[in-house]
Amino acid sequence: MAKTAAKSKAAATPAKGGRIKGSKTDNSKAVKIKKVSRAVTRLVEPGSQVDCMHCDERVKFQAKMRHQQVICNVYEKNKWLRVEHFHADCYKLAKQPFGKPID
Repeated sequence: MAKTAAKSKAAATPAKGGRIKGSKTDNSKAVKIKKVSRAVTRLVEPGSQVDCMHCDERVKFQAKMRHQQVICNVYEKNKWLRVEHFHADCYKLAKQPFGKPID
């Protein structure tokens, strides 16, 4: 029993620098991640009420067709601005403005 208590006490011993790693007072710095616009391909879901940014037509759900859409999160100056939707074919015609879509 004494060995178990000693192990748990040792696990809570502060690391080099005097602070327990992962605690709120840890000295490690947060890594800033640059936010960039990106695109993903998804199936069009029932009830979709969005218009394609390329052709201005509705991105429609059709049960028998299983159409795909490209959804893009748009960032400028490291801040999120908007979401843009495209028909999958329209995104290709628009020359993939936000890069190749992730499937």
